[in-house]
Amino acid sequence: MVAPSPWLVVNTPVRRGVGLKLSTFYIGEFNVPVTQVDVPIRATKFLTITPSYLYNWVPASGLNKMTPQPLGATDSYEESQFRIDGTLTFPVHKFEISARNMYVRRFRPGRSDDINRYRGRIGIAHPVAVRGRIWKPFASYESFYERKGGWNRDRLWSGVTLPVTKHVMFQPSYMWETSQGSRNVNYLLFGVIVNTK
Repeated sequence: MVAPSPWLVVNTPVRRGVGLKLSTFYIGEFNVPVTQVDVPIRATKFLTITPSYLYNWVPASGLNKMTPQPLGATDSYEESQFRIDGTLTFPVHKFEISARNMYVRRFRPGRSDDINRYRGRIGIAHPVAVRGRIWKPFASYESFYERKGGWNRDRLWSGVTLPVTKHVMFQPSYMWETSQGSRNVNYLLFGVIVNTK
C-alpha cells in the first residue's frame, strides 16, 4: 500500500469561462513528485476544454519498485506531458455524471514509440448535505490507450470532497491501478483543495 500522499490544488479564475488550476502531489511508496498546471475553459454549459502541462520525476528506487521484478536501476527518470481534454458534465437527478477524453503528448528521455497516449474516463459524484455542509462522494474509471501497447492501463478512483471553509476542501481518496509491465498499485491520497472562486 502506498503511503498517504499530500495533494494541494489551487484554483484561480482568470476571467469568465477560463480558470487556472495548479496542483502538486506525491506518491509516497515510489518517492515520485508530480506537478501539474491546468487551464479549464468553459466552452458550453456542459463542456469544458482543458489544456494542461504535467511534470513528474521518478528516482531509481521508485523505478525498481514499479516493476514486478527489480530492475536494478541506478538512474532517475523524468517526463513532461502536454495534454488537452474535453469533459462533458451533466446532472442526472442528484448525480453529476462526467465523461472525459484526453490526448497526451509525452516527452520522455531517449527514443520511444509510446509518446502519444489517449485517456478516457467516466466519473460520477453525488452531493450530500451533512450538518449544513455539502459532502461530495465520487468514483471514476479510467483506461489508457497507446499505439504500441494498446489498452494497457486501468484505474479505479474513489473518495469524498469535504468542505473545511468557504474556499478550502479536504479530499481523502483511494486509487487502484493495473498496468502491463508494472505491478498493481494501491494509492492512498489525502488532498487539500483551495478554490479562490
